[in-house]
Amino acid sequence: MTESSPLQDYETRKAALARAMRTAGAAPVRLAKSTSNLFRDRAAAPRSRLDVRQFSHVLGVDRGAGWVDAEGMTPYVDLVEATLAQGLMPAVVPQLKWITLGGAVAGVGIEASSFKSGLVHETVAGIEVLLGDGSVVLATPENEHRDLFFGFPNSYGTLGYALRLRARTLPVLPFVRLEHRHYERPDAFFADLAVACAGNADFIDGVVFGAKSMAVTIGRFIVEAPYTSDYGFERIYYRSIRERDEDFLTVRDFLWRWDTDWFWCSKNLGAQHPLIRRLLGRERLNSRFYAGVMRWNARWGVTRMRDRLLGRHPEPVIQDVDIPIGRAAEFLDFFHREIGILPVWICPIRAAPAAPRFPLYPTPAGTLLVNFGFWDVVRSRTRHAAGHFNRLIERKVSELGGIKSLYSDSYFGREEFWSIYDRSAYAALKARYDPRSALPDLYDKCVLKA
Repeated sequence: MTESSPLQDYETRKAALARAMRTAGAAPVRLAKSTSNLFRDRAAAPRSRLDVRQFSHVLGVDRGAGWVDAEGMTPYVDLVEATLAQGLMPAVVPQLKWITLGGAVAGVGIEASSFKSGLVHETVAGIEVLLGDGSVVLATPENEHRDLFFGFPNSYGTLGYALRLRARTLPVLPFVRLEHRHYERPDAFFADLAVACAGNADFIDGVVFGAKSMAVTIGRFIVEAPYTSDYGFERIYYRSIRERDEDFLTVRDFLWRWDTDWFWCSKNLGAQHPLIRRLLGRERLNSRFYAGVMRWNARWGVTRMRDRLLGRHPEPVIQDVDIPIGRAAEFLDFFHREIGILPVWICPIRAAPAAPRFPLYPTPAGTLLVNFGFWDVVRSRTRHAAGHFNRLIERKVSELGGIKSLYSDSYFGREEFWSIYDRSAYAALKARYDPRSALPDLYDKCVLKA
């Protein structure tokens, strides 16, 4: 008996999933999956559950053409392994191992190569999308479904689900040399960030540690390294940025440098204490384990109970926002004054000069943007309205001509939301690809948590 090829197996599973979608019933459809990098709860409501966990395979790597084909639920940890074996990496590798390829396109994926390659969805050439009626369409920049291709990023499963994608790859060398440049003034920090983005680096990101402590990290591929650092267990990467001017990592360790400590959020679990770190062991020091603990805590309310006993009013502020670099220092000043979370991740993004328009996540072509990533809880002795600090951020981002990702809590009013995320383009996409509203509305899902 002849074994089926990966593509034949994919087609069989795709047909079965399409049948399941067609028979899902009247309730809005929700994915059954083993991982999620969303940080907003869902309101309790009847839903049909569509099991997509089996769509997690790399289907092929074409070194000559510079592409990888993979299923939508493929985590980047597997995508990286498949491409590194061919001397390649996905053009943009999001920071956490269990972010999926489909999720990084339906949401917004970013990393230190985004200053030259853009966001993850700008590196994709085609998407096979399962629609709410059970049909499957191939959307590319040139075919009859180009409107869906450009409208799919930032749609969060409200137009359909990505079953298979083709993503651009880049050649790699074995090691990455890191140069950490240190600053005390935001104007110098952002000015040097802009200069670096015009140079020949392979990777650029940065960290704001305090009002007078910032660092830009510039990474370049190299063939040989005098040594390599290991931040997968006892040593903590983000601390090393303040301690050194130069470092060397293998390509694999560089790509996952942030995952071990979930950037720095492992501190909230005590996982940066040397003893607890050893007790957890290398296999539990990763974003998937921390996310599981976080969701357990959200369900049982341990930290909420502690805050009540201490008379504090907590508000999670877990956001990524993109600000034009000319207004970045202004945003940082506001952030220090009104929010006060530290550290803050900094990652520059540049859309291609002739980039087509992605209507649900519009960024100006050729403009250098700065992503600010901050993930913590603001605790106040004063009781505020729900979402008080998040609303301050949303208003400031809009004032400065920026845009906010929707993977976490949002508090926009309906009219305000649609003035940012293109109501008319979304309405046209819904009318064509989900006319029966089998899938939720974008505002209802991302703001009202439907």
